[in-house]
Amino acid sequence: MMMVKKLWIAVGICALLSPLGILLPRLFGAGGAWGEWGTGELQEMTGSVPEGMKRLAHLWRSPLPDYTIPGQAEGLAGSSAGYVITAIIGILLTAGIGYLLAFLLARKEKK
Repeated sequence: MMMVKKLWIAVGICALLSPLGILLPRLFGAGGAWGEWGTGELQEMTGSVPEGMKRLAHLWRSPLPDYTIPGQAEGLAGSSAGYVITAIIGILLTAGIGYLLAFLLARKEKK
């Protein structure tokens, strides 16, 4: 049980550190977070966009685009809060789905 507690503490620390994803690029003038580019940003950076990405880009729209919560404050403090809140939402959804799958699989094995 102690290991699980340590895991949740580590996950919580990572959630609190998630605003580094916006702070560090701003601090070093590096643009957006690595790997979170849209087709427009990729076109600007490399001069081309893979055909598959062009074709499939419209299929997924983020429920919380740019890590913003509806009604959150503007500026760095608001952005940081948005990152932490979306990190917590992601952690809860992932843990919840994992728990549900584990529960269903354990129940299935008992039968």
